[in-house]
Amino acid sequence: MRVNGVVREFAAATSVSELLAALGIDPRGIAVAINGEVAPRSRWAQTYIATDDAVEIVSAVAGG
Repeated sequence: MRVNGVVREFAAATSVSELLAALGIDPRGIAVAINGEVAPRSRWAQTYIATDDAVEIVSAVAGG
């Protein structure tokens, strides 16, 4: 799969929650999109990423 533009290898049937844990990313304040569609946070544990998916992980940044 491609994560933020970088090809990464993970086990087949990796959930969004598992991906974030494997990458050491704190899930607070972030959004995840798979192939351009935002994955609802409430479904991260049940949303699985395919090997050919493009995943974007973005964090909210406050500013002014």
